[in-house]
Amino acid sequence: MPKGGGERRGAPRKRREKEDKPWKKQKKKFCIFCREKATHVDYRDTNTLRKFVSDRGKIRARRVSGNCAQHQRDVAIAVKNAREMALLPYTTR
Repeated sequence: MPKGGGERRGAPRKRREKEDKPWKKQKKKFCIFCREKATHVDYRDTNTLRKFVSDRGKIRARRVSGNCAQHQRDVAIAVKNAREMALLPYTTR
């Protein structure tokens, strides 16, 4: 039996149409920093940074937060700096 494919067993997979679940359409998330044309992310702005940290203290992913790649990197650095300065907690109880 050759590696990497060859014969397939079982029934072929059913292709899902894009219109299968129209009620599940999600609104496109936009980077709030790009929308406000912010030049940088400030580590002292804890109210904004709390939006990007989960209740367990983890930094939220880009696909969850809606940030662009550059601002997600800036948010991660700002959150880490704010934690180091004791402005944001590492975890919550």
